[in-house]
Amino acid sequence: MAEQLDSWLKAQRVPKDVWPAVSQIIETTDAFCDAHLDAEYADLCRALAGTLGRKRPSPLSRGDRRIWAAGIVHTVGWVNFLADPAQKPHLRTEQLAELLGVKQTTMSNKGALIRGLLHIDRFDTRFARKEMIEKNPFTWLVEVDGLPMDARLLPEQVQQELVRCGIIPHVSRRDGQ
Repeated sequence: MAEQLDSWLKAQRVPKDVWPAVSQIIETTDAFCDAHLDAEYADLCRALAGTLGRKRPSPLSRGDRRIWAAGIVHTVGWVNFLADPAQKPHLRTEQLAELLGVKQTTMSNKGALIRGLLHIDRFDTRFARKEMIEKNPFTWLVEVDGLPMDARLLPEQVQQELVRCGIIPHVSRRDGQ
């Protein structure tokens, strides 16, 4: 596991000096997501931890790593409306804090700090579940000849160019896949 995590950190270009902190945080978020959420949440939490690890100076090198892990899970949950009972999986904020072993206000404050540092908004495609991206019509809205259009209806080669330019997150086939 440690070797896999080290190779992941290297592939993500996380500086070596923050590997111990990022590794400990990822181990915490992976274990939590495995027990209470799912693999997609674990991947998104890893991505967020990697992003914070690359930030210079990395905020993860200071403070309680357990609280950073809680803030990361809270942030990914916030982007994906984890507290909404209509979502699957679903956890209320107070449940999330209790399961992570931190105070709710501490976790929420750390989540707000992370969102501010990385300019994370609702439906942020960097940390949104695939289902949330697909459901959000604004993710796919592009302007063609002055008219708004759903990019998923455009030819695949046009979608590929939109992905290359960072306008849409991925190519969406017309059969809904």
